[in-house]
Amino acid sequence: MNKRSPTVRLTFYGAAGTVTGSRYLVEYDKKKILVDCGLFQGKKELRLRNWSEPPFDISKLSAIVLTHAHLDHTGYLPLIVKRGYRGPIYCTAATRELLKLLLPDSAYLQEEEARFANKHGTSKHKPALPLYDRKDAEETLKLLKIFDRHREFKVADNCILSSVCAGHILGSVSLALEIHGRRIVFSGDIGRYNTPILPAPTGLPCGDLMLCESTYGNREHQDSNLRKILGRIVRKTYERRSVLLIPAFAIGRTQTLLYHLADMERDGDIPVLPVYVDSPMAVDATGIYRRFKHDFDEEAQELIRAGETPLLTENTIFCRSVNDSKRLNSLRGSRIIISASGMVTGGRILHHMRQWLPKEETTVLFVGYQAYGTRGQIIQSGAREVKIFGQPVPIRAQVETISGLSAHGDRNE
Repeated sequence: MNKRSPTVRLTFYGAAGTVTGSRYLVEYDKKKILVDCGLFQGKKELRLRNWSEPPFDISKLSAIVLTHAHLDHTGYLPLIVKRGYRGPIYCTAATRELLKLLLPDSAYLQEEEARFANKHGTSKHKPALPLYDRKDAEETLKLLKIFDRHREFKVADNCILSSVCAGHILGSVSLALEIHGRRIVFSGDIGRYNTPILPAPTGLPCGDLMLCESTYGNREHQDSNLRKILGRIVRKTYERRSVLLIPAFAIGRTQTLLYHLADMERDGDIPVLPVYVDSPMAVDATGIYRRFKHDFDEEAQELIRAGETPLLTENTIFCRSVNDSKRLNSLRGSRIIISASGMVTGGRILHHMRQWLPKEETTVLFVGYQAYGTRGQIIQSGAREVKIFGQPVPIRAQVETISGLSAHGDRNE
């Protein structure tokens, strides 16, 4: 770089040595731009980092720019707002809508964790406090400002942002910052090619420096005939008049599953079954996806022009209330239940697992990565029982796995 140009400094405060906690601080002149502001997730030693003092001076931040809505890129925002940040937080319109779901939910979980710790005395802090609360999340949402990924705009003096579709989840972008003639590219999380709903990732000219995610940078996704395997499982569920239980992440994975099921119904590859989406967040996220159909790829938009609904099977039922969820376990006949969480760590899926895991006619289908030690990984590994709500539950259900539904590009992609 030209040594006469003003200095541009880049500091990593997360997503280095681990895949979570994305935070990159760009400094130039007297400006400080934070790209992403994520929570550390996973092992306890990582989660504890969220409680440390912020490693940068919040009062001197000029702006924050987000690549997409996932909490490992955004979940630290309410904490720095709680500590006084009141500047702009730039994101796409779809990211803003998804954050209206994710940030209050994250705050609620923080509050519940503190409440549990105080009730059962499991924390060394008296009282245990949440990392942030729902008021902090609501204050954060007020600071969100929309940018159009098809247009350049000024983030701060001498800093121009441009962005393109990253194909990861709805609203996700790869972005570039042009500062005093220098160009830094942030890939964000990169999606996959030849997958439904969203366009394939779009490239950006690299410029002087490129930061590229590498979640699957050292491996390749296993090729699987998704339609063939999914079709076999659904048809078996229909023939046995049984339950197909699918733990799935509420944003991204649930919508992709709905797309595939609807597409296979249209082609006559599977019979029409009731498909219950049992997760308030997944229900709301699916509604957001459908509202942002202008962000879909050409194939999905062509279906819409033909009068189809790409994210709805012929008999999709959205379950929002607790009573709606409870009724699912008293129904008869074949049905598909898609419920969160994707790794069976919490949420309504736990109640369904307790009900249906002991039954031999049940099929449990995993459609995403199961981290070591999670209930999902224990069930997937062939264990004979798993603890749910503190009680051992026998596993007699058939357990299946479909690979290839990851929203992250692999080494080749």
